[in-house]
Amino acid sequence: MTIEFKNVSFRYDALVNPTLKGINLRIEKGEKVLIIGPSGSGKSTLGQCINGLIPHAIEGEISGSLSLNGTEIRDMKLTQYTELVGTVLQDTDSQFVGLTVGEDIAFALENQCVSVADMYPVVKATAKMVDLDALLNHAPHDLSGGQKQRVSLAGILVDDVDVLLFDEPLAALDPKTGKRTIEIIDQLHRDTGKTIIIIEHRLEDVLTHAVDRVILMDNGTIVADTTPNTLMMSGLLERHGIRQPLYFSALKHAGCALSETDSPAYLSTLPVEQFASQLKRWVGDYVPSIPTRDITPLLSIEGLTYSYDGDKNALEDVTFSVDRGEIVSVLGKNGSGKSTITKLVMGVLEPDAGMIRFEGEDFSDLSIFERSKKVGVVMQNPNHMISHHMIMEEVTFGLRNLGLSEAEIEKRALDVLELCGLSKYRHWPVDALSYGQKKRVTIASILVMEPELLILDEPTAGQDYRNYSNMLSFIQSLNKERGITVMIISHDMHLVLEYTTRSIVIADSKLIADAPMTSVFSQPQLLDEANLATTSLYQLADRVGIRDVDGFMQQFIQTESNAK
Repeated sequence: MTIEFKNVSFRYDALVNPTLKGINLRIEKGEKVLIIGPSGSGKSTLGQCINGLIPHAIEGEISGSLSLNGTEIRDMKLTQYTELVGTVLQDTDSQFVGLTVGEDIAFALENQCVSVADMYPVVKATAKMVDLDALLNHAPHDLSGGQKQRVSLAGILVDDVDVLLFDEPLAALDPKTGKRTIEIIDQLHRDTGKTIIIIEHRLEDVLTHAVDRVILMDNGTIVADTTPNTLMMSGLLERHGIRQPLYFSALKHAGCALSETDSPAYLSTLPVEQFASQLKRWVGDYVPSIPTRDITPLLSIEGLTYSYDGDKNALEDVTFSVDRGEIVSVLGKNGSGKSTITKLVMGVLEPDAGMIRFEGEDFSDLSIFERSKKVGVVMQNPNHMISHHMIMEEVTFGLRNLGLSEAEIEKRALDVLELCGLSKYRHWPVDALSYGQKKRVTIASILVMEPELLILDEPTAGQDYRNYSNMLSFIQSLNKERGITVMIISHDMHLVLEYTTRSIVIADSKLIADAPMTSVFSQPQLLDEANLATTSLYQLADRVGIRDVDGFMQQFIQTESNAK
Protein backbone atom coordinates (compact mmCIF):
# COMPACT_ATOMS: atom_id res chain seq x y z
CA MET A 1 0.00 0.00 0.00
CA THR A 2 1.33 3.42 -0.99
CA ILE A 3 1.03 6.34 1.45
CA GLU A 4 1.39 9.82 -0.03
CA PHE A 5 1.40 13.23 1.67
CA LYS A 6 1.20 16.28 -0.62
CA ASN A 7 1.74 19.60 1.17
CA VAL A 8 -0.15 18.37 4.28
CA SER A 9 -0.52 20.72 7.25
CA PHE A 10 -2.45 20.05 10.45
CA ARG A 11 -3.38 22.21 13.43
CA TYR A 12 -4.98 20.79 16.59
CA ASP A 13 -8.09 22.68 17.73
CA ALA A 14 -6.44 23.42 21.08
CA LEU A 15 -3.44 25.12 19.44
CA VAL A 16 -2.90 28.37 17.54
CA ASN A 17 -0.06 27.16 15.30
CA PRO A 18 0.03 24.04 13.10
CA THR A 19 1.86 20.93 14.34
CA LEU A 20 2.53 19.68 10.80
CA LYS A 21 3.64 22.17 8.14
CA GLY A 22 3.68 21.40 4.42
CA ILE A 23 4.55 17.69 4.66
CA ASN A 24 5.54 16.03 1.37
CA LEU A 25 6.26 12.33 1.79
CA ARG A 26 5.72 9.11 -0.15
CA ILE A 27 6.06 5.67 1.46
CA GLU A 28 6.00 2.76 -0.98
CA LYS A 29 4.47 -0.65 -0.38
CA GLY A 30 6.86 -2.96 1.50
CA GLU A 31 9.22 -0.23 2.69
CA LYS A 32 10.62 -0.16 6.21
CA VAL A 33 10.80 3.46 7.33
CA LEU A 34 12.05 4.99 10.59
CA ILE A 35 10.67 8.39 11.64
CA ILE A 36 12.78 10.24 14.23
CA GLY A 37 12.81 13.70 15.73
CA PRO A 38 12.77 15.53 19.05
CA SER A 39 9.73 15.45 21.35
CA GLY A 40 6.96 17.65 19.94
CA SER A 41 8.44 17.59 16.41
CA GLY A 42 5.24 16.19 14.91
CA LYS A 43 6.27 12.50 14.62
CA SER A 44 3.24 11.10 16.41
CA THR A 45 0.92 13.56 14.65
CA LEU A 46 2.24 12.25 11.32
CA GLY A 47 1.50 8.73 12.56
CA GLN A 48 -2.06 9.76 13.51
CA CYS A 49 -2.57 10.95 9.94
CA ILE A 50 -1.42 7.57 8.62
CA ASN A 51 -3.68 5.51 10.92
CA GLY A 52 -6.74 7.73 10.38
CA LEU A 53 -7.10 9.24 13.86
CA ILE A 54 -6.54 12.51 11.99
CA PRO A 55 -8.93 13.74 10.67
CA HIS A 56 -11.58 11.19 11.78
CA ALA A 57 -11.14 11.11 15.57
CA ILE A 58 -8.90 14.05 16.51
CA GLU A 59 -10.33 17.51 16.02
CA GLY A 60 -8.30 20.01 14.07
CA GLU A 61 -7.77 21.68 10.73
CA ILE A 62 -6.07 19.71 7.95
CA SER A 63 -5.03 20.95 4.50
CA GLY A 64 -3.24 19.43 1.53
CA SER A 65 -3.72 15.93 0.14
CA LEU A 66 -3.16 12.62 1.94
CA SER A 67 -3.96 9.37 0.15
CA LEU A 68 -3.71 5.65 0.90
CA ASN A 69 -3.41 3.53 -2.24
CA GLY A 70 -4.59 6.50 -4.26
CA THR A 71 -7.74 7.06 -2.16
CA GLU A 72 -8.05 10.43 -0.42
CA ILE A 73 -8.42 10.00 3.37
CA ARG A 74 -11.42 12.34 3.33
CA ASP A 75 -13.27 9.71 1.28
CA MET A 76 -12.50 6.92 3.76
CA LYS A 77 -14.23 5.87 6.97
CA LEU A 78 -12.19 5.21 10.12
CA THR A 79 -13.20 1.53 10.01
CA GLN A 80 -11.53 1.24 6.59
CA TYR A 81 -8.25 2.32 8.15
CA THR A 82 -8.33 -0.52 10.67
CA GLU A 83 -8.33 -2.97 7.75
CA LEU A 84 -5.24 -1.31 6.28
CA VAL A 85 -3.14 0.03 9.19
CA GLY A 86 -2.36 -1.61 12.54
CA THR A 87 -0.93 0.63 15.28
CA VAL A 88 0.99 -0.01 18.50
CA LEU A 89 0.73 3.15 20.62
CA GLN A 90 3.38 4.34 23.09
CA ASP A 91 0.62 4.99 25.67
CA THR A 92 -0.41 1.33 25.98
CA ASP A 93 -3.08 1.84 28.67
CA SER A 94 -5.30 3.63 26.16
CA GLN A 95 -5.19 0.66 23.77
CA PHE A 96 -6.47 -2.22 25.93
CA VAL A 97 -9.96 -3.59 25.29
CA GLY A 98 -9.88 -7.11 26.82
CA LEU A 99 -10.16 -8.18 30.46
CA THR A 100 -7.24 -10.58 29.98
CA VAL A 101 -4.11 -10.60 27.83
CA GLY A 102 -5.57 -13.43 25.74
CA GLU A 103 -8.83 -11.52 25.13
CA ASP A 104 -6.92 -8.40 24.15
CA ILE A 105 -4.77 -10.24 21.63
CA ALA A 106 -7.86 -11.99 20.23
CA PHE A 107 -9.91 -8.80 19.84
CA ALA A 108 -9.11 -8.22 16.15
CA LEU A 109 -9.82 -11.87 15.34
CA GLU A 110 -13.19 -11.68 17.12
CA ASN A 111 -14.11 -8.67 14.99
CA GLN A 112 -13.37 -10.79 11.92
CA CYS A 113 -15.67 -13.55 13.27
CA VAL A 114 -12.85 -16.10 13.45
CA SER A 115 -14.01 -19.24 15.27
CA VAL A 116 -12.68 -19.93 18.76
CA ALA A 117 -11.09 -23.16 17.54
CA ASP A 118 -9.12 -21.29 14.87
CA MET A 119 -8.45 -18.32 17.10
CA TYR A 120 -6.84 -20.11 20.04
CA PRO A 121 -3.67 -21.44 18.31
CA VAL A 122 -3.10 -18.07 16.60
CA VAL A 123 -3.37 -16.18 19.91
CA LYS A 124 -1.12 -18.71 21.68
CA ALA A 125 1.55 -18.56 18.94
CA THR A 126 1.49 -14.76 18.82
CA ALA A 127 1.77 -14.49 22.62
CA LYS A 128 4.74 -16.87 22.57
CA MET A 129 6.43 -14.71 19.93
CA VAL A 130 6.52 -11.76 22.35
CA ASP A 131 7.08 -13.86 25.50
CA LEU A 132 3.55 -13.51 26.91
CA ASP A 133 2.37 -17.12 26.70
CA ALA A 134 2.52 -17.50 30.52
CA LEU A 135 0.42 -14.35 31.06
CA LEU A 136 -2.61 -15.02 28.84
CA ASN A 137 -5.01 -15.08 31.81
CA HIS A 138 -3.58 -11.96 33.48
CA ALA A 139 -5.31 -8.55 33.32
CA PRO A 140 -3.32 -6.19 31.02
CA HIS A 141 -3.53 -3.30 33.53
CA ASP A 142 -1.76 -5.44 36.19
CA LEU A 143 1.34 -5.91 34.01
CA SER A 144 4.58 -3.93 34.00
CA GLY A 145 5.11 -1.19 31.40
CA GLY A 146 7.16 -3.43 29.15
CA GLN A 147 4.70 -6.31 29.37
CA LYS A 148 1.85 -3.94 28.42
CA GLN A 149 3.82 -2.84 25.36
CA ARG A 150 4.17 -6.45 24.29
CA VAL A 151 0.40 -7.06 24.68
CA SER A 152 -0.25 -4.12 22.32
CA LEU A 153 2.32 -5.48 19.87
CA ALA A 154 0.71 -8.92 19.92
CA GLY A 155 -2.71 -7.33 19.38
CA ILE A 156 -1.76 -6.09 15.93
CA LEU A 157 0.46 -9.03 14.98
CA VAL A 158 -2.62 -11.29 14.81
CA ASP A 159 -4.33 -8.94 12.34
CA ASP A 160 -3.57 -9.14 8.63
CA VAL A 161 -3.14 -5.45 7.76
CA ASP A 162 -1.01 -3.88 4.98
CA VAL A 163 0.81 -1.36 7.18
CA LEU A 164 2.24 -1.85 10.68
CA LEU A 165 2.79 1.45 12.50
CA PHE A 166 4.85 1.37 15.70
CA ASP A 167 4.70 4.57 17.78
CA GLU A 168 7.74 4.37 20.08
CA PRO A 169 7.65 0.58 20.54
CA LEU A 170 10.77 0.60 22.75
CA ALA A 171 9.58 3.29 25.19
CA ALA A 172 8.86 0.95 28.12
CA LEU A 173 10.95 -2.10 27.24
CA ASP A 174 14.12 -3.39 28.86
CA PRO A 175 17.10 -3.63 26.46
CA LYS A 176 16.89 -7.36 25.81
CA THR A 177 13.13 -7.26 25.20
CA GLY A 178 13.57 -4.12 23.08
CA LYS A 179 16.19 -5.88 20.97
CA ARG A 180 13.83 -8.84 20.59
CA THR A 181 11.02 -6.45 19.55
CA ILE A 182 13.16 -4.94 16.78
CA GLU A 183 14.07 -8.49 15.69
CA ILE A 184 10.36 -9.41 15.58
CA ILE A 185 9.54 -6.30 13.54
CA ASP A 186 12.42 -7.04 11.15
CA GLN A 187 11.36 -10.68 10.82
CA LEU A 188 7.78 -9.57 10.11
CA HIS A 189 9.04 -7.25 7.40
CA ARG A 190 11.13 -9.95 5.74
CA ASP A 191 8.48 -12.69 6.01
CA THR A 192 5.38 -10.72 5.04
CA GLY A 193 6.66 -7.82 2.94
CA LYS A 194 4.32 -5.50 4.84
CA THR A 195 5.02 -1.78 5.02
CA ILE A 196 6.64 -1.05 8.39
CA ILE A 197 6.72 2.45 9.89
CA ILE A 198 8.59 2.92 13.18
CA ILE A 199 8.33 6.20 15.11
CA GLU A 200 11.09 6.16 17.74
CA HIS A 201 13.57 8.30 19.68
CA ARG A 202 16.12 5.53 20.06
CA LEU A 203 17.96 5.57 16.75
CA GLU A 204 20.75 3.22 17.82
CA ASP A 205 18.36 0.56 19.16
CA VAL A 206 16.30 0.50 15.96
CA LEU A 207 19.39 0.36 13.73
CA THR A 208 20.42 -3.06 15.06
CA HIS A 209 18.53 -4.10 11.90
CA ALA A 210 18.44 -2.41 8.51
CA VAL A 211 15.83 0.18 7.55
CA ASP A 212 15.26 1.53 4.05
CA ARG A 213 14.93 5.20 4.96
CA VAL A 214 15.07 7.54 7.93
CA ILE A 215 12.73 10.54 8.05
CA LEU A 216 14.07 13.24 10.41
CA MET A 217 11.41 15.69 11.64
CA ASP A 218 11.70 18.90 13.63
CA ASN A 219 9.25 21.70 14.34
CA GLY A 220 6.54 20.08 12.22
CA THR A 221 8.60 19.74 9.04
CA ILE A 222 10.67 17.03 7.36
CA VAL A 223 14.33 18.00 7.74
CA ALA A 224 15.78 14.94 6.01
CA ASP A 225 14.53 11.90 4.09
CA THR A 226 17.58 9.76 3.45
CA THR A 227 19.46 6.53 4.15
CA PRO A 228 20.74 5.77 7.67
CA ASN A 229 24.40 5.96 6.58
CA THR A 230 23.97 9.36 4.89
CA LEU A 231 22.14 10.70 7.95
CA MET A 232 24.86 9.52 10.33
CA MET A 233 27.52 11.49 8.45
CA SER A 234 25.40 14.60 7.88
CA GLY A 235 25.72 16.23 11.32
CA LEU A 236 21.92 16.62 11.42
CA LEU A 237 21.47 14.31 14.43
CA GLU A 238 23.43 16.60 16.78
CA ARG A 239 21.83 19.72 15.31
CA HIS A 240 18.33 18.42 15.96
CA GLY A 241 18.88 16.86 19.38
CA ILE A 242 18.98 13.17 18.43
CA ARG A 243 21.44 10.97 20.31
CA GLN A 244 24.15 9.52 18.10
CA PRO A 245 24.95 5.84 18.66
CA LEU A 246 27.46 5.40 21.51
CA TYR A 247 30.01 3.57 19.34
CA PHE A 248 29.82 6.35 16.72
CA SER A 249 30.47 9.04 19.37
CA ALA A 250 33.40 7.03 20.79
CA LEU A 251 34.99 6.63 17.35
CA LYS A 252 34.68 10.38 16.76
CA HIS A 253 36.12 11.21 20.21
CA ALA A 254 39.10 8.98 19.40
CA GLY A 255 39.72 10.91 16.16
CA CYS A 256 38.72 8.08 13.79
CA ALA A 257 37.92 9.26 10.25
CA LEU A 258 34.66 7.60 9.20
CA SER A 259 33.02 7.79 5.80
CA GLU A 260 29.64 6.76 4.40
CA THR A 261 31.24 3.75 2.71
CA ASP A 262 32.15 2.36 6.16
CA SER A 263 28.40 1.82 6.79
CA PRO A 264 28.54 3.81 10.07
CA ALA A 265 24.83 3.30 10.86
CA TYR A 266 25.33 -0.41 11.60
CA LEU A 267 27.95 -1.50 14.13
CA SER A 268 27.63 -5.14 12.99
CA THR A 269 29.04 -4.30 9.54
CA LEU A 270 31.26 -1.33 10.44
CA PRO A 271 34.95 -2.36 9.99
CA VAL A 272 36.01 -1.11 13.45
CA GLU A 273 39.20 -3.20 13.49
CA GLN A 274 40.93 -0.62 11.28
CA PHE A 275 40.54 1.92 14.12
CA ALA A 276 41.92 -0.34 16.89
CA SER A 277 45.22 1.53 17.40
CA GLN A 278 43.49 4.93 17.63
CA LEU A 279 40.93 3.64 20.12
CA LYS A 280 43.62 2.01 22.28
CA ARG A 281 45.65 5.24 22.28
CA TRP A 282 42.55 7.18 23.29
CA VAL A 283 41.70 4.91 26.23
CA GLY A 284 45.39 5.00 27.26
CA ASP A 285 45.04 8.76 27.83
CA TYR A 286 42.39 8.24 30.50
CA VAL A 287 43.27 9.72 33.89
CA PRO A 288 40.83 8.54 36.58
CA SER A 289 39.35 11.24 38.79
CA ILE A 290 39.06 10.49 42.50
CA PRO A 291 35.60 11.42 43.81
CA THR A 292 35.44 13.34 47.06
CA ARG A 293 32.13 12.52 48.70
CA ASP A 294 31.15 11.85 52.29
CA ILE A 295 29.51 8.44 52.50
CA THR A 296 26.47 8.89 54.71
CA PRO A 297 23.50 6.57 54.07
CA LEU A 298 20.30 8.51 53.36
CA LEU A 299 18.03 5.61 52.39
CA SER A 300 18.71 2.13 53.77
CA ILE A 301 16.83 -0.94 52.52
CA GLU A 302 17.31 -3.95 54.80
CA GLY A 303 16.10 -7.46 53.93
CA LEU A 304 13.11 -6.14 52.01
CA THR A 305 10.61 -8.82 50.95
CA TYR A 306 7.20 -8.33 49.36
CA SER A 307 4.65 -10.48 47.53
CA TYR A 308 1.57 -9.17 45.71
CA ASP A 309 -0.27 -12.49 45.81
CA GLY A 310 1.19 -14.14 48.93
CA ASP A 311 2.72 -16.84 46.74
CA LYS A 312 5.52 -15.47 44.53
CA ASN A 313 7.83 -12.79 45.91
CA ALA A 314 8.14 -9.61 43.86
CA LEU A 315 11.13 -8.76 46.06
CA GLU A 316 13.09 -11.22 48.17
CA ASP A 317 15.53 -10.24 50.94
CA VAL A 318 16.85 -7.15 49.11
CA THR A 319 19.43 -5.06 50.96
CA PHE A 320 21.20 -1.91 49.74
CA SER A 321 21.66 1.73 50.68
CA VAL A 322 21.66 5.03 48.82
CA ASP A 323 24.18 7.54 50.15
CA ARG A 324 23.48 11.21 50.60
CA GLY A 325 24.45 13.18 47.47
CA GLU A 326 24.68 10.08 45.27
CA ILE A 327 23.09 9.41 41.87
CA VAL A 328 22.48 5.67 41.79
CA SER A 329 20.64 3.48 39.28
CA VAL A 330 18.40 0.49 39.93
CA LEU A 331 18.52 -1.83 36.91
CA GLY A 332 16.57 -4.91 35.90
CA LYS A 333 14.17 -6.38 33.40
CA ASN A 334 10.47 -5.52 33.24
CA GLY A 335 8.66 -7.16 36.16
CA SER A 336 11.87 -7.78 38.15
CA GLY A 337 10.68 -5.77 41.17
CA LYS A 338 12.30 -2.38 40.49
CA SER A 339 9.09 -0.34 40.71
CA THR A 340 7.93 -2.35 43.73
CA ILE A 341 10.86 -0.83 45.66
CA THR A 342 9.48 2.65 44.89
CA LYS A 343 5.97 1.72 46.08
CA LEU A 344 7.40 0.36 49.34
CA VAL A 345 9.50 3.49 49.92
CA MET A 346 6.46 5.71 49.19
CA GLY A 347 4.34 3.74 51.67
CA VAL A 348 1.77 2.67 49.07
CA LEU A 349 2.72 -0.93 49.95
CA GLU A 350 3.81 -2.36 53.29
CA PRO A 351 6.72 -4.88 53.22
CA ASP A 352 6.13 -8.48 54.28
CA ALA A 353 9.58 -8.45 55.88
CA GLY A 354 12.53 -6.12 56.21
CA MET A 355 12.92 -2.44 57.00
CA ILE A 356 13.26 0.91 55.23
CA ARG A 357 15.25 3.60 57.04
CA PHE A 358 15.58 7.25 56.05
CA GLU A 359 18.38 9.19 57.74
CA GLY A 360 18.58 6.30 60.21
CA GLU A 361 14.91 6.48 61.22
CA ASP A 362 12.34 3.75 60.59
CA PHE A 363 10.24 4.94 57.66
CA SER A 364 7.24 2.82 58.73
CA ASP A 365 6.55 5.36 61.50
CA LEU A 366 5.74 8.03 58.87
CA SER A 367 2.55 8.48 56.84
CA ILE A 368 2.54 8.65 53.03
CA PHE A 369 2.17 12.45 53.25
CA GLU A 370 5.12 12.75 55.65
CA ARG A 371 7.27 10.53 53.42
CA SER A 372 6.34 12.64 50.36
CA LYS A 373 8.03 15.69 51.93
CA LYS A 374 11.33 13.81 52.03
CA VAL A 375 11.05 11.62 48.90
CA GLY A 376 9.74 12.82 45.54
CA VAL A 377 8.74 10.12 43.07
CA VAL A 378 8.25 10.63 39.34
CA MET A 379 6.28 7.65 38.02
CA GLN A 380 6.86 5.93 34.68
CA ASN A 381 3.49 6.86 33.14
CA PRO A 382 2.73 10.60 33.39
CA ASN A 383 -1.01 9.94 32.99
CA HIS A 384 -0.94 8.21 36.40
CA MET A 385 0.28 11.42 38.08
CA ILE A 386 -1.42 14.33 36.33
CA SER A 387 -4.62 15.53 38.06
CA HIS A 388 -5.15 19.07 36.70
CA HIS A 389 -6.25 20.43 33.35
CA MET A 390 -3.71 23.27 33.06
CA ILE A 391 0.08 22.91 33.31
CA MET A 392 0.56 25.74 35.82
CA GLU A 393 -2.15 24.29 38.09
CA GLU A 394 -0.43 20.89 38.01
CA VAL A 395 3.03 22.25 38.87
CA THR A 396 1.81 24.54 41.70
CA PHE A 397 -0.60 22.05 43.32
CA GLY A 398 1.90 20.64 45.85
CA LEU A 399 3.19 24.11 46.77
CA ARG A 400 -0.33 25.33 47.53
CA ASN A 401 -0.75 22.45 49.98
CA LEU A 402 2.31 23.76 51.85
CA GLY A 403 0.61 27.13 52.39
CA LEU A 404 3.26 29.26 50.65
CA SER A 405 2.62 32.81 49.46
CA GLU A 406 1.45 33.36 45.87
CA ALA A 407 4.67 35.20 45.04
CA GLU A 408 6.83 32.30 46.29
CA ILE A 409 4.64 29.73 44.51
CA GLU A 410 4.88 31.57 41.19
CA LYS A 411 8.64 32.12 41.45
CA ARG A 412 9.41 28.48 42.24
CA ALA A 413 7.02 27.21 39.55
CA LEU A 414 8.40 29.50 36.83
CA ASP A 415 12.00 28.61 37.75
CA VAL A 416 11.39 24.88 37.49
CA LEU A 417 9.30 25.20 34.30
CA GLU A 418 12.18 27.10 32.70
CA LEU A 419 14.68 24.46 33.79
CA CYS A 420 12.47 21.66 32.45
CA GLY A 421 12.01 23.44 29.10
CA LEU A 422 8.31 24.07 29.70
CA SER A 423 8.08 27.81 30.36
CA LYS A 424 6.59 28.61 26.95
CA TYR A 425 3.83 26.05 27.57
CA ARG A 426 2.90 27.26 31.08
CA HIS A 427 -0.57 28.51 29.99
CA TRP A 428 -1.31 25.39 27.91
CA PRO A 429 -3.75 22.60 28.81
CA VAL A 430 -1.96 19.34 29.65
CA ASP A 431 -3.98 17.47 26.99
CA ALA A 432 -2.30 19.50 24.23
CA LEU A 433 1.14 18.10 25.12
CA SER A 434 2.95 15.08 23.71
CA TYR A 435 3.61 12.09 25.97
CA GLY A 436 7.21 13.23 26.50
CA GLN A 437 6.15 16.77 27.37
CA LYS A 438 3.64 15.40 29.91
CA LYS A 439 6.53 13.50 31.47
CA ARG A 440 8.40 16.77 31.97
CA VAL A 441 5.34 18.31 33.63
CA THR A 442 5.29 15.51 36.22
CA ILE A 443 9.01 15.94 36.87
CA ALA A 444 8.55 19.69 37.28
CA SER A 445 5.69 19.15 39.76
CA ILE A 446 7.97 16.99 41.94
CA LEU A 447 11.16 19.07 41.61
CA VAL A 448 9.31 22.22 42.65
CA MET A 449 8.79 20.57 46.08
CA GLU A 450 12.59 20.28 46.59
CA PRO A 451 12.69 16.75 48.07
CA GLU A 452 15.83 15.30 49.71
CA LEU A 453 15.62 12.11 47.64
CA LEU A 454 14.30 12.10 44.10
CA ILE A 455 13.25 8.76 42.59
CA LEU A 456 12.86 8.76 38.81
CA ASP A 457 11.02 5.71 37.45
CA GLU A 458 11.99 5.33 33.76
CA PRO A 459 12.62 9.06 33.20
CA THR A 460 13.50 8.67 29.51
CA ALA A 461 10.31 6.84 28.44
CA GLY A 462 8.79 9.01 25.73
CA GLN A 463 11.58 11.59 26.01
CA ASP A 464 13.97 12.65 23.30
CA TYR A 465 17.70 12.94 23.95
CA ARG A 466 17.81 16.75 24.03
CA ASN A 467 14.97 17.07 26.55
CA TYR A 468 16.06 14.31 28.90
CA SER A 469 19.67 15.54 28.71
CA ASN A 470 18.57 19.05 29.67
CA MET A 471 16.38 17.68 32.43
CA LEU A 472 18.97 15.31 33.86
CA SER A 473 21.71 17.93 33.57
CA PHE A 474 19.40 20.10 35.68
CA ILE A 475 18.94 17.25 38.18
CA GLN A 476 22.73 16.75 38.16
CA SER A 477 23.18 20.43 39.02
CA LEU A 478 20.63 20.07 41.85
CA ASN A 479 22.65 17.09 43.02
CA LYS A 480 25.91 19.08 43.05
CA GLU A 481 24.65 22.45 44.26
CA ARG A 482 21.86 21.46 46.67
CA GLY A 483 22.96 17.94 47.55
CA ILE A 484 19.72 16.33 46.34
CA THR A 485 20.11 12.53 46.22
CA VAL A 486 18.82 10.76 43.12
CA MET A 487 17.75 7.17 42.51
CA ILE A 488 17.03 6.35 38.86
CA ILE A 489 15.02 3.22 38.12
CA SER A 490 15.65 2.44 34.49
CA HIS A 491 16.71 0.01 31.80
CA ASP A 492 17.91 2.80 29.51
CA MET A 493 21.58 1.88 29.36
CA HIS A 494 22.55 5.20 27.74
CA LEU A 495 20.98 7.20 30.57
CA VAL A 496 22.59 5.07 33.26
CA LEU A 497 25.98 5.26 31.54
CA GLU A 498 25.90 9.04 31.40
CA TYR A 499 24.36 10.04 34.71
CA THR A 500 24.95 7.40 37.41
CA THR A 501 28.03 6.12 39.16
CA ARG A 502 26.71 3.02 40.93
CA SER A 503 24.20 0.40 39.81
CA ILE A 504 21.98 -1.88 41.87
CA VAL A 505 20.85 -4.80 39.70
CA ILE A 506 17.64 -6.75 40.42
CA ALA A 507 16.77 -9.99 38.65
CA ASP A 508 13.81 -12.26 39.43
CA SER A 509 13.07 -10.39 42.70
CA LYS A 510 16.63 -10.71 44.07
CA LEU A 511 19.59 -8.33 44.20
CA ILE A 512 22.36 -9.78 42.04
CA ALA A 513 24.83 -6.87 41.96
CA ASP A 514 25.66 -3.62 43.75
CA ALA A 515 28.77 -2.20 42.08
CA PRO A 516 30.19 0.77 40.15
CA MET A 517 28.18 1.27 36.96
CA THR A 518 31.10 0.68 34.58
CA SER A 519 31.90 -2.58 36.38
CA VAL A 520 28.31 -3.79 35.90
CA PHE A 521 28.34 -2.72 32.26
CA SER A 522 31.53 -4.70 31.66
CA GLN A 523 29.94 -8.03 32.66
CA PRO A 524 27.87 -9.54 29.80
CA GLN A 525 26.72 -12.55 31.87
CA LEU A 526 25.43 -10.35 34.67
CA LEU A 527 23.59 -8.08 32.23
CA ASP A 528 22.08 -11.08 30.46
CA GLU A 529 20.78 -12.43 33.78
CA ALA A 530 18.97 -9.11 34.34
CA ASN A 531 17.57 -9.02 30.76
CA LEU A 532 19.82 -6.07 30.00
CA ALA A 533 22.14 -5.85 27.02
CA THR A 534 25.76 -4.84 26.60
CA THR A 535 26.12 -1.35 25.21
CA SER A 536 27.67 -0.71 21.82
CA LEU A 537 30.66 0.72 23.74
CA TYR A 538 31.33 -2.73 25.20
CA GLN A 539 30.84 -4.36 21.80
CA LEU A 540 33.24 -1.86 20.20
CA ALA A 541 35.90 -2.37 22.89
CA ASP A 542 35.52 -6.15 22.64
CA ARG A 543 35.87 -6.18 18.84
CA VAL A 544 39.07 -4.11 18.80
CA GLY A 545 40.64 -6.05 21.70
CA ILE A 546 40.58 -3.40 24.47
CA ARG A 547 41.06 -5.29 27.73
CA ASP A 548 40.30 -2.44 30.11
CA VAL A 549 36.63 -2.07 29.15
CA ASP A 550 35.92 -0.29 32.44
CA GLY A 551 38.58 2.33 31.65
CA PHE A 552 37.28 2.64 28.08
CA MET A 553 33.79 3.45 29.38
CA GLN A 554 35.17 5.89 31.96
CA GLN A 555 37.15 7.69 29.25
CA PHE A 556 33.99 7.93 27.14
CA ILE A 557 31.93 9.32 30.04
CA GLN A 558 34.65 11.84 30.93
CA THR A 559 35.02 12.98 27.29
CA GLU A 560 31.25 13.33 26.84
CA SER A 561 31.00 15.31 30.09
CA ASN A 562 33.83 17.66 29.05
CA ALA A 563 32.20 18.20 25.65
CA LYS A 564 28.99 19.57 27.20
